[in-house]
Amino acid sequence: MNRNPFKSKKYATSKIYRARPQDIERTEEERPNVPQGIMTKCPKCGKVIYTKLLLKNFKRCDECGYNFKVSANERFAMILDEGELFELDAHITTKDPLQFPGYGDKLIRTQTQTGLVDGIVTGKGKIDGLPVMLGVMDSAFFMGSMGTVIGEKLTRLFERATKERLPVIVFTASGGARMQEGIFSLMQMAKVSAAVAKHSEAGLLYVTVLTDPTTGGVTASFAMLGDIILAEPGALIGFAGPRVIEQTIGQKLPEGFQRAEFLLEHGFVDQIVSRDQLKQTLGNIIRLHSTAHQGSAE
Repeated sequence: MNRNPFKSKKYATSKIYRARPQDIERTEEERPNVPQGIMTKCPKCGKVIYTKLLLKNFKRCDECGYNFKVSANERFAMILDEGELFELDAHITTKDPLQFPGYGDKLIRTQTQTGLVDGIVTGKGKIDGLPVMLGVMDSAFFMGSMGTVIGEKLTRLFERATKERLPVIVFTASGGARMQEGIFSLMQMAKVSAAVAKHSEAGLLYVTVLTDPTTGGVTASFAMLGDIILAEPGALIGFAGPRVIEQTIGQKLPEGFQRAEFLLEHGFVDQIVSRDQLKQTLGNIIRLHSTAHQGSAE
């Protein structure tokens, strides 16, 4: 026989408790004061990670392997010897060629927030004692969108590398061309590709590392021109977004379409490398190419 126990004589004197405002205030005062940013939640598996441990683990979740986005400076710390970069063309800024409404103010605001002048940092450093020219795109700046500054800095990087006969490594992270610079942005695809071609004709090595996301005009140009193309696990790589493609062709895309693993399986990527193995892998590639180049010269 199912009976409601709260209607029995035993509970006849019970009453509903309602918290008073002073009780709520007292509870909040007694809560532990946890500093902002001390813990980070993985967006993929939901694990809460001590932020300092996350940084020591290459900003990668040890539970599911999810790669958190890293800044250009964090990338240099992971890849370069002593994390040291001799930065080149640090103060090149866009001239806002179209005088796009509000673009100038947004640029200043983004520069202040990120500490970056634009969406890429280029320079010269060493990996396992081997000199290399390096370009790292930073998605925190306009989602790494490619404008005139990115095109100019990469072109100069390849020209210097050709002159000094050094390999080039570029880490890509981009949402595509920067709409506020219109056709000037799109022209950077041809401009950088021409500089890459001259570097290649000189018999020099170019390695691209595709990170999440690498899309649009960057994918359609210098991102896929590397002699060796590496990618981080799970990186989104493509031209148009999956939703746009599905709407265009009227078909459902395969599972994992445009992810690094899918591209590796179909021959668009040479190898997927985890962050903890990336420096060693790049060092081995540069060393092998350097040895082979010296042997052919003799």
